[in-house]
Amino acid sequence: MFDKFRDECGVFGIFGHPEAANMTYLGLYALQHRGQESAGIAASDAQVVRLSRAMGYVAEVFDSRTLSELPGSMAIGHVRYSTAGESRVANAQPFLIDCAHGQMAICHNGNLVNATELRDELVSQGSIFQSSTDTEVIVHLYARSKALSVEDSVVEAVSQVQGAFSLAMMTRDRMIAVRDPHGFRPLALGRLGDAVVISSETCAMDLIGATYVRDVEPGEILVASADGLRSIKPFAPAHIAQCVFEHVYFSRPDSYVFGKSVNEVRTDLGRILAREQPVDADVVVPVPDSGVCAAMGYAEESKVPLRMGLIRNHYVGRTFIQPQSAIRHFGVKVKLNPVRSILEGRRVILVDDSIVRGTTSRKIVKMVRAAGAAEVHVRISCPPTISPCFYGVDTPRRSELIAATHTLDEITTYLNADSVGYLSHDGMLSALGSERGQYCSSCYTGHYPVSFPRDEATYLQLALKLDKGETVAR
Repeated sequence: MFDKFRDECGVFGIFGHPEAANMTYLGLYALQHRGQESAGIAASDAQVVRLSRAMGYVAEVFDSRTLSELPGSMAIGHVRYSTAGESRVANAQPFLIDCAHGQMAICHNGNLVNATELRDELVSQGSIFQSSTDTEVIVHLYARSKALSVEDSVVEAVSQVQGAFSLAMMTRDRMIAVRDPHGFRPLALGRLGDAVVISSETCAMDLIGATYVRDVEPGEILVASADGLRSIKPFAPAHIAQCVFEHVYFSRPDSYVFGKSVNEVRTDLGRILAREQPVDADVVVPVPDSGVCAAMGYAEESKVPLRMGLIRNHYVGRTFIQPQSAIRHFGVKVKLNPVRSILEGRRVILVDDSIVRGTTSRKIVKMVRAAGAAEVHVRISCPPTISPCFYGVDTPRRSELIAATHTLDEITTYLNADSVGYLSHDGMLSALGSERGQYCSSCYTGHYPVSFPRDEATYLQLALKLDKGETVAR
């Protein structure tokens, strides 16, 4: 209903806890914002790995009965929004296989840019794929490895893939965490007593009472077993390219991602936005929920009061019955409602984290005007989004991104706003401090840190949202 980039996926794992499946359920519950299409948990009692997965929210997929059928002190779990592969149960994760190396379950957050090339090669050699997701390529590469140990087989498999991958993997007796050499997607390491915890975000650790220790490092493979926790670093050093959109929008503000507080970074984005894009106004109004932190920063810096002039209905599920009669902007109005007493007669600064197509922003501006606002000034706490993401985020085609096809004046006119102001690219990176050079911002620049395989044109057109005939800036 909202015109936003779709969240990617969330992974969680725990080793050495008597209620591993229950802890994983809670972890996935905290990561629900990262994917709402499917959820799954694989658990091991050191003898057998068992799997349960289905389409739907975490609370819809699991209950006390299904969790009781997942015994053991080790589990991994996944919430999914499809970025590569259709939305169907065959693509739901974890995947579980039994091969020469024994049982292996895997969860993946990210996107492999050479998956199509590898898949074609594997199929030509006799591999049979059960899903349409890129993650299954890793499964086949692992199963085909001639290496003698599980760890060496994992290294051999992931060394052949390119792109973004934060993985939670599990055999009968060990849990393995993997992060790609560029570190595109987050993966954190924590402790719950003697148990080892891995998670896409630290908010999941908070829920179960675990303590954040550090991030899994880019290019690191962590193995948790009865022998303790072991770190393997088999990859050559690579330029770090952590996804800046995790801080702009994806992650929960109560999480630490890439070692930084999302709330603090997001609030600082708002402060810098206020310095770069000031405007005389009476009230700062966030677009809930993603615009709240930036709006607080904007209000603090500008000394314009913050008021919650838009109220969100948090009880709208994945589906609802549309009325038969035509109600204008129903999809937005069922989610947001303006507070007339705050907006009427006032000059409003409307703060949001991003504009993608512009369709929802246009409806919100119209809603605020209808509530009596004298002026509406839109402020966005990131630069103009001009390119699709190829590393695990579901984004529209470039031609559907309003900032890629319209000037600032044209966007202002389309939104029917009095003004529109974006945060600059340099301003966004300055909120990240000394690590500003370690982030991927390709959706704002069109320059991508990982080159694409030799069948690039076909892969990009079919799988990665580029319009036919377009090229990629390297």
